[in-house]
Amino acid sequence: MPADRLLGTLLRALQTWSDQQDTPRQERLLGTAASLLTTLNNPLNVSLLASQLLSAPAIWAQPDGLRTCMRSLSVFHSAAQSLIRHEAALKDKSPSDPDFQQLQLERTLPKDDWIRAAVAGADEHCPRWRHLLIIGGLLLGFGAAEDEHLSQPMRNTLESGLVAASNASLEEMAEGDVLGQETVALVLNHCFPVMSDYERSRLDYDRLLPVLMRSVLHLPEGLRSACFLGALDIDVQQVSKSQFQWAERTNSFQLIQTMLASPLVSSLGPLARLIGHTVEQARDPQLVLAAVDDIEGFVRTLYLQWRQVKLSEIDASEEAMYLDNETLYKTTPALWKLLRSTMFALIIILRSVVGRTLGDRMLSSSRIASGLAAQALHILRYLYFISSRQGGSTFSQYTFVYLTAMDILAAHPRESEVFVDQIKPAELGQVPQHPLDRTLDLFFLNTAENFTPVVSSRVSEEQLVAAAAPYLAAGGNNNLLPIFEAAHSVMLACFSAPQNVDLTFRHLPFYIDALFKVFPSNLSARQFRLAFKTLMRLTTPPSALAYHQPMLPATLLELLNERARNASTVPLFPQPMSQDPDAPPEAVMELSEQAVVVLTVFDTLTQLPLDLLDEWLPVSAELVNMVEDAAMREHCKEHFWHMLIDGEMDPGRSELCAAWWNTSGGREMVLYGREDEEQHVAEMSGALPVPGAESKL
Repeated sequence: MPADRLLGTLLRALQTWSDQQDTPRQERLLGTAASLLTTLNNPLNVSLLASQLLSAPAIWAQPDGLRTCMRSLSVFHSAAQSLIRHEAALKDKSPSDPDFQQLQLERTLPKDDWIRAAVAGADEHCPRWRHLLIIGGLLLGFGAAEDEHLSQPMRNTLESGLVAASNASLEEMAEGDVLGQETVALVLNHCFPVMSDYERSRLDYDRLLPVLMRSVLHLPEGLRSACFLGALDIDVQQVSKSQFQWAERTNSFQLIQTMLASPLVSSLGPLARLIGHTVEQARDPQLVLAAVDDIEGFVRTLYLQWRQVKLSEIDASEEAMYLDNETLYKTTPALWKLLRSTMFALIIILRSVVGRTLGDRMLSSSRIASGLAAQALHILRYLYFISSRQGGSTFSQYTFVYLTAMDILAAHPRESEVFVDQIKPAELGQVPQHPLDRTLDLFFLNTAENFTPVVSSRVSEEQLVAAAAPYLAAGGNNNLLPIFEAAHSVMLACFSAPQNVDLTFRHLPFYIDALFKVFPSNLSARQFRLAFKTLMRLTTPPSALAYHQPMLPATLLELLNERARNASTVPLFPQPMSQDPDAPPEAVMELSEQAVVVLTVFDTLTQLPLDLLDEWLPVSAELVNMVEDAAMREHCKEHFWHMLIDGEMDPGRSELCAAWWNTSGGREMVLYGREDEEQHVAEMSGALPVPGAESKL
């Protein structure tokens, strides 16, 4: 059919619409338009068809949400790609080639003329935001500037037109225009990477930021105000005495699948980077504060919704026991994929907020900066049920937000105490039964540890020590090892704070007793060694505690000595394989309880007073040779040697160690002590020598 006749038929079809949504018909009409656009040789017809594609009742009377916008965008993207292929075909053919005539040059407008005609179709017959579909589709279709499919003047024209249309759309758009806001977010998200820095700077970021935040967090094509978890609990059914099922056929899972396929949710990463850039460029700091408030409200709802779901009552380590195969391998992975994408997107936005806080005059003021830092930490706390499961700490932007927010807040002691009080466990003094509560306890312990230098001794005792105490002596569940270690770290941090001398004096005996009870069943070798090294530093001069309890270092060493002589020689569970070339050797080998305790004694040598060091160097040599396993013994010898020579000791201790090693028999005790024991044979007094043995006389 000739192009002109096909155009008339298509235009009549575009004006015909039904009361019900007809997605297949929309797709057929748009597909026909995409193939027809580049064959029209009259610029008026190109403009007419482009205008109809943005306003025709058959497409826009009952739009299929953002998918209709995506299809319209694809029409112009496909047309641009068709022009590129046409140009490439012309370059490959010579005028004398018979196929050259088949390209029908007379039916194709010059590229720049065709682009001007298509853009002219963005007229007053449709809302301004639909103009973005033409300009954005062409920009994406012709590719980035380095692809050189457009002349520089034409590229500048398209980019300038996109910015002008975006700013006009943002200015005119009603707050209730859901599809318009989603379309602006969609088109700018895709086109932003191919725009020049100059054109990016011309965007109205103050109007753009609220639209992007609303589109991502609240609108139907976004994250729906975190309410997508609300219907999930109804669909989780108990299928046996111990197993639950969340089936694929349920409405809640179909909603998760629909959200994952949404044009906005499926590109949350780039969209979050666009929002982060918008946060950095917005001129009004109040908009940044409003965005943070919006995020905090969203994540609070997300956390509360998740708490109402039965799945939150199952610890991650026990899911294989309580979930059936369909739930374990099909439905919950899709849910965690959505939650993980949500978390990463919000962290990227927070990264820009915290970065701007450091340099913005208003946001960096004491009152606002401390409030923003506390809000950022509250947001991370609400997201911790995702990040603790998905390894958020390995995400560099998460680490930046977390550490920077704590640094900012720690500069304000009063606000720090208020924050610690807000996030403390609801019931101090006991290990909660709900896995979600234990997750929040872990966040509290990991975070509060960093505030021990600035909060008062009263807060440390009533909140931090009280929260950590139930986990210090707890046992029987290796899955809780991270929270056990966090509790020990909090206690050590409280003891290390200068203002907590009295607190340390009261709680240290209980802590030392707990330390010996939980190792090695519920405390790693690394944490055990760190704990004793810290305790030795706290109990030796110039620590204030050393003047109250001068015998405490010797007591600790005697306790370790006794434990080493009675400890198990069976290798503990394997230590994690370290990828760090500077990692200590124990990170890549199995050690027994006995070897770990011996190494702990060596760790404390750098802290001992000279008289105590002189006493314990020979004892340390005995402990080395007491280790049963040869490989572990050699490792202990190597660590002992490194403690003596690696520079951790001050000159006085180093001089004492050198004298002991060289002139007091230290070298022989460490290197050959066990061999001497093995060579010694007990003989009865007056016995005859063994025949053939050499006389010692």
